[in-house]
Amino acid sequence: MTGPAHDVRHGASHVLAAAATLLALPLVGLGVLLAWPQSDIWLEHHPTHFWLVLAVATVSAVLAYGTGVAAVRRADARVLLVSLTFLSASGFLGLHALATPGILLESQNVGFTVATPVGLAVGSVFAALSSAHRSAASGTRTVSAARALRLGLLIAMALWAVASLAELPPLRGATPPERASGPFLVLALPAIALYGVAAVRYVRFWWHHRSLLLLGMAAAFVLLGEAMIAVVFAVNWHASWWEWHVLMLLAFGFVAWTAHQQWHEERYADLYMQNTLAGVRDMSVLFADLQGFTRFSEAHDAQDVTAMLNEYFEVAVPVTVRRFGGEIDRIVGDAVMVVFNRRGDQPDHPRRAAGAALALQEATAEVAAEHPGWPIFRVGVNSGEASVSLLGAAGGRTFTVIGDTVNVASRLEGTAPVGGVAISAATAARLEGANVERLGLLDLKGRSEPLEVFRLVSLG
Repeated sequence: MTGPAHDVRHGASHVLAAAATLLALPLVGLGVLLAWPQSDIWLEHHPTHFWLVLAVATVSAVLAYGTGVAAVRRADARVLLVSLTFLSASGFLGLHALATPGILLESQNVGFTVATPVGLAVGSVFAALSSAHRSAASGTRTVSAARALRLGLLIAMALWAVASLAELPPLRGATPPERASGPFLVLALPAIALYGVAAVRYVRFWWHHRSLLLLGMAAAFVLLGEAMIAVVFAVNWHASWWEWHVLMLLAFGFVAWTAHQQWHEERYADLYMQNTLAGVRDMSVLFADLQGFTRFSEAHDAQDVTAMLNEYFEVAVPVTVRRFGGEIDRIVGDAVMVVFNRRGDQPDHPRRAAGAALALQEATAEVAAEHPGWPIFRVGVNSGEASVSLLGAAGGRTFTVIGDTVNVASRLEGTAPVGGVAISAATAARLEGANVERLGLLDLKGRSEPLEVFRLVSLG
């Protein structure tokens, strides 16, 4: 079989073979050091250890923050679990850095010394979970628990630090457990297996999407699994012991580098689950723009127009976002589009959108009253299924909502009375107790059939 597809597969096989060879070298090196102990030279330098581990922890913390922000903003379970993987490593590595004798602590602390394998073990669970298939509902539940998961992990690390400093059992003693001993093996063997599972699954993701970031994640998990092997078998302050520190630096450094290569817009998009990239949600969409904006712009200079818009948006945006939980999808000139339930966690989105529309009109009416002659907002709201999609390519990507529900919301805004809110029958039907006035069947631009439209007076 020949052709473009065959060439792509053949090229990918060469990439995998080369990557596997490079990633196997650390284990080969460790095997040589352990097989010939005379080559496993003693290298004890406490300041170097402190700064090396602290650097690894810092890189991991930066990755945890970046992926954590992306996970919450896009409600993506995979990126959230990746973030928790990095956070686990970062926190426990920070504790391990503190274990360096003569730097911040006068003597060795058992809990801080063994913090690294504990952090790697905890991280391996999140790594494996991040690579697992998830339904849309499961992903939404995971993201909904993001704050609890992150807080729980931070509390666990804080409790570990307290127990270590207080030398509470089982962290009491002058020296950590022996290498390759029972406690280390209990931590290491499952962790190595979980990192292996995660690496294989991310290679499969890469095979289908050819993303450098996905390949970087797979490589990082291989390196972390190898680091865990070295933790178990290496001899303290020898070359084999330093190796796992370097492996962790390479793992997180490689992910950071691959992430840096991505276009800054939606930097972690290659990690998004399919439902995040092109999912369908039951949503409500709010459109608002200013009646008479063009005429106002013609009569005023650009600075006055900008000042007017900013004064309006300073009251309109907070009321829709902070009070009702909407997300600003875009602001184009005088028009603003706000979406509700993009993440799938707002079952009451029609009432949220309707409340936001009324509140926006109330807030902006106060501004308009202080500035006679300024244009006035009209608002349209529609509810229904829409596609949440990542559009564009490197150099110009946007995460937006598209579909007929969005188009109708935009058309409704154009039919709304000045200073009022127009809603579709689909939205009105889901607003129990709301006070509405029927505007009739209206012909909306771009639609083949008339649509029943209502004016929303109050929510009751």
